[in-house]
Amino acid sequence: MAKVLALKLPQTKKTSAEEAQTIVKNTVVTPAVAPIVEVKAPVKAKAKLNFAKETLPMADARVKLKMKRYLASYSYRKTQTNRLHRKAAEWFPVIEPILKAHGIPNDFKYMPLVESGLKDGTSPKGASGFWQFMPGTARSYGLKVNGKVDERKNLRKSTIAACNYLNDLYDVFGNWTLVAAAYNVGDNHMKKQISRQKQDNYYKMKLNRETGSYVYKLISMKEIVKNPSKHGYRESKTLLAFNDK
Repeated sequence: MAKVLALKLPQTKKTSAEEAQTIVKNTVVTPAVAPIVEVKAPVKAKAKLNFAKETLPMADARVKLKMKRYLASYSYRKTQTNRLHRKAAEWFPVIEPILKAHGIPNDFKYMPLVESGLKDGTSPKGASGFWQFMPGTARSYGLKVNGKVDERKNLRKSTIAACNYLNDLYDVFGNWTLVAAAYNVGDNHMKKQISRQKQDNYYKMKLNRETGSYVYKLISMKEIVKNPSKHGYRESKTLLAFNDK
């Protein structure tokens, strides 16, 4: 009878539950690495020059050159005085609340600085005071102008009169830049120029030298008062309280 030889085949070793846990514990899992994203700091937009929230069209080369010229004319290097900043610190606390009460843009506070900031007295045409009112216009807006009294030189009263006049001009032109120009040259003359040129964009109009530069001077005044050190002036702690209102 033939012998049957039993062959022992190798058996797969069973892994116990305990050993399985040990393997899992000893397994090093490499976490997925998130891609590195470079975060760039936001670029601060360059402040745009404006008057009464109407932005100056600096894309126009002629406007840009003209603005640069008038800014230079109001720099400390040119004026050699801090008089404008001293007057601003003195006048603005009186002017600002009156403008606000009458609904006039705050930027009009720079008008007296342009009109009489660097010079006092009466013009050859008879304009006088903080807002350089002509006698007839001053009287029509309630100011006393006679041999004894001249209320054009009263800051509070003349500012109230100026606000009433500016609001009347806005009713005619509907644009604060044109209002500023009309304040300088007169409403009748401004209306004639708009009609003649068929153009009501101040920056595109051809006006006499004084009126054509008037809004540029206002913007320049605003710029040197708000950013004095940029234009060669010393910073004034008093003025900082009235900026950005």
